Amino acid sequence: MATDYYAVLGVRRDAGQDEIKKAFRRLARELHPDVNPDPKTQERFKEINAAYEVLSDPQKRQVYDLGGDPLSPNGGGGAGGFGAGAAGFGFSDIMDAFFGAASGQRGPRSRTRRGQDAMIRLEITLEEAAFGTTKELQVDTAVTCTTCSGEGAAPGTSAQTCDMCRGKGEVSQVTRSFLGQVMTSRPCPQCQGFGTVVPTPCPECAGDGRVRARRTLTVKIPAGVDNGTRIQLAGEGEVGPGGGPAGDLYVEIAETAHPTFQRRGDDLHCTVTIPMTAASLGTQVPLQTLDGIEEVDIRPGTQSGQSIPLHGRGITHLRGGGRGDLIVHVEVQTPTKLDAEQEELLRRLAVLRGEERPSGQFAPGQQGLFSRLKDAFNGR
Repeated sequence: MATDYYAVLGVRRDAGQDEIKKAFRRLARELHPDVNPDPKTQERFKEINAAYEVLSDPQKRQVYDLGGDPLSPNGGGGAGGFGAGAAGFGFSDIMDAFFGAASGQRGPRSRTRRGQDAMIRLEITLEEAAFGTTKELQVDTAVTCTTCSGEGAAPGTSAQTCDMCRGKGEVSQVTRSFLGQVMTSRPCPQCQGFGTVVPTPCPECAGDGRVRARRTLTVKIPAGVDNGTRIQLAGEGEVGPGGGPAGDLYVEIAETAHPTFQRRGDDLHCTVTIPMTAASLGTQVPLQTLDGIEEVDIRPGTQSGQSIPLHGRGITHLRGGGRGDLIVHVEVQTPTKLDAEQEELLRRLAVLRGEERPSGQFAPGQQGLFSRLKDAFNGR
């Protein structure tokens, strides 16, 4: 024959099928008309198609090697074009050339699929977050239909093989193009690609194999959880179509605000306001902590803005032992309304302390961000 199919694909005469297919895929990606519309390239593409059709079919290749014409009606090759032999070139080979072997996967899809994950928000108090708790949740999710046990068919019936695709889940169509015959496949419109049909769907679930129901779950909340913490409950989510395995249920923690404490990580913060006299003389202030009432020791001379730590009175660490701290911030309150006797006492105190006309102590105001950056670059 005039055409050297081995030279067209660029392979040796003793090349194996894998090497021939690899060479064809490489050339098809370069010369496909959708990639390169040049007429000369289209002619070249026809040549590699013909070469691959012959060399990929053992019978046609044998006829070709013996000097015969494998593409003639009497040469053992049958009609030219796509899909002509047991191992002939078809639409799937083009798809494999561009998208890999995965595009050639065929077969009906399963009616049984994994269900979706679900999420529910759970509000807990600060005390519950600090020490952990156990909660009962009511969730509405899809569960397996008990009438049909997830099969989707009415009791006493079953799914039947689709008579349109004969259980393959897809139908094929052959069309002609300038390249020859092209076979395309698409999901079967009658069975939606499942390969089976349900003539009599279950009246309870309408053939889906699942129904919605309310369930009660017991959830253990570990100590130390915070806002946004998600607790995974495996297999407690939505049951999949066809009675498939359930997804997971995620419980997202939402911590409610506390009237006294503000949480920062595992530490708690609060502010206690005391009069000027108590700050000067010192006192003890009872504070209701998470562990009960404790006396906060205000030392004499305490200034406004000072903080008093109570170690180990905060939130339990979620990972690892121990707890955070409780930080008490002191705010000294200056009296605004004085009667005559109180004003006289304060004036006498000011005289005794030499503070009738205090000069005050001044310090630079707080610098802004750009001022601090400027000083840093200037080496100050």
